[in-house]
Amino acid sequence: MLSIGLAGKPNSGKSTFFKAATLVEVDIANYPFTTIDANHGISYASAKCPCHELGIIEGCGKCQNGIRTVPIELIDIAGLVPDAHLGKGLGNEFLDNLRIAEAVIHVLDASGSTDAEGNPVGIGNYDPVKDVKFLEYEISMWLYGILKRNWDKLMRGYKALGGKPEHIIFEQLGGAGVTDMHIRRALSEIKTDPGSWGDAELKKFANLLRAYSKPMIIAANKTDIASKEFMERLLALKDEIVIPVTGAAEIALRTAEKAGVLVYKPGDSDFTIVGELTNAQRSGLEKIRKIMKEYGGTGVQRCINTVVFDLLNYIVLYPVEDENKFADKNSVVLPDAYLMKRGSTARDLAYRVHSEIGESFLFAIDARTKLRLGEKYELKEGDVIKIVSAK
Repeated sequence: MLSIGLAGKPNSGKSTFFKAATLVEVDIANYPFTTIDANHGISYASAKCPCHELGIIEGCGKCQNGIRTVPIELIDIAGLVPDAHLGKGLGNEFLDNLRIAEAVIHVLDASGSTDAEGNPVGIGNYDPVKDVKFLEYEISMWLYGILKRNWDKLMRGYKALGGKPEHIIFEQLGGAGVTDMHIRRALSEIKTDPGSWGDAELKKFANLLRAYSKPMIIAANKTDIASKEFMERLLALKDEIVIPVTGAAEIALRTAEKAGVLVYKPGDSDFTIVGELTNAQRSGLEKIRKIMKEYGGTGVQRCINTVVFDLLNYIVLYPVEDENKFADKNSVVLPDAYLMKRGSTARDLAYRVHSEIGESFLFAIDARTKLRLGEKYELKEGDVIKIVSAK
């Protein structure tokens, strides 16, 4: 399952975002290091279900109002402070928990109510733009530290054996969630022989590895209390993907929806009140509605979808056994939805369904057109595919 890390300084609202996205109960408090051990929970990426286009809306019980959700893992990681890569705060634990994450949502306190180390200082008393780059730096320096530990020895061995440097580097970094593809891509940008690198080149290489192995967006959290000036400055940043977020509002809406007092689903830009509310509750919801109208929603679902579909370039695919009914052998319509990287092939999907099916793959069928597809057919977003194998 795809894993995404939630990271940032203490008290930035990571645990609030995590609860908003998963409805898992976690400790939320206004002081640093509320989260010590990483919290793991299931959230969902959402995409348009093909059932409308295929004319099988009534038979599809797997989506909600035409929206299909696919589970992903969210990891709420202990707060990070400057120099965490040197062990400050809970830095080492934070970085270890980040290993399996394919991408990172940097939860940033857009209200400026916490200082660099996560201590409360009052709304507007700290410039949130100062926090934008520090997380990238800490992760890069973490990777640099892993490389530096045995670099000279590794390079002597690489030169003596005449092997490829990416193989030696992968052995050192494999446990940090770095792939050989990430390494080759970073090496191609520096171009010089790694055996001749000094500290400057090694740090540049670590930064490139961070960008490729832990791509990042910024969740500008606490937009409901942030000043317009702070939000405008954050949203104007050219080299970052910044999404306005109010995790607290998302929790309120999902809790109210669960109680049956309003109609709302994650990612909506508005909600409908259907139950009895007190004047105070109605007033609170209207304040949330105003923020949602300004920014197009609470931002929580938008963050997840942006990471999955834009940053990591996944697409949603629907394997079926009956291409005429778009169903499995039990007539369940569009029974499964898989996330796979854009560029994946029909055979890749066969392996994803089951290794034996991948090994005995014969061909695939596009359920829409009923055309036969070869093993190298490149899958597209929303494809409904039947796999035919010798098994």
